[in-house]
Amino acid sequence: MGDAASAAQPPPAASPAFSYLAVFGNCPLIAAVLAFAIAQSIKVFTTWYKENRWDAKQLVGSGGMPSSHSATVTALAVAIGLQEGFSCSLFATAAIFASVVMYDAFGVRLHAGRQAEVLNQIVYELPSEHPLAETRPLRELIGHTPPQVFAGAVLGFAVATFTGMMAGLGNSG
Repeated sequence: MGDAASAAQPPPAASPAFSYLAVFGNCPLIAAVLAFAIAQSIKVFTTWYKENRWDAKQLVGSGGMPSSHSATVTALAVAIGLQEGFSCSLFATAAIFASVVMYDAFGVRLHAGRQAEVLNQIVYELPSEHPLAETRPLRELIGHTPPQVFAGAVLGFAVATFTGMMAGLGNSG
């Protein structure tokens, strides 16, 4: 009888082999990284358009149009929603995470950048003999305006939707 019971049970599932290449099948990760890369690339072109100069530092810099922070976290949340379902707790977590990041981008970080502008002006006006007169300027462009955050979110939504379509997500109904 012991043999019949063990024969009725399916064999244990083989655990999938570990592979670093599996990361290339992770749609939410791909969508987030792609949205970040596109947003940062757009900044190079917006700088060229506004200032008539190429600035490769925009590829890694913060601030500017569109917000790569917003694009990244929106793409992540939307891709998770498409893959796992918009009613799952993982999507809820990603959506709240995205909201906090976007609020921080146009709230705290924008105001910190404005404070840096004021502090840099104060240091600039110090007499040359003052100990702080030679202080390196603070970075001023670290936050985003609400339109920059909104544009980043729209870009992130579009990239996640496109990536999800390419991966065949969201077609279960």
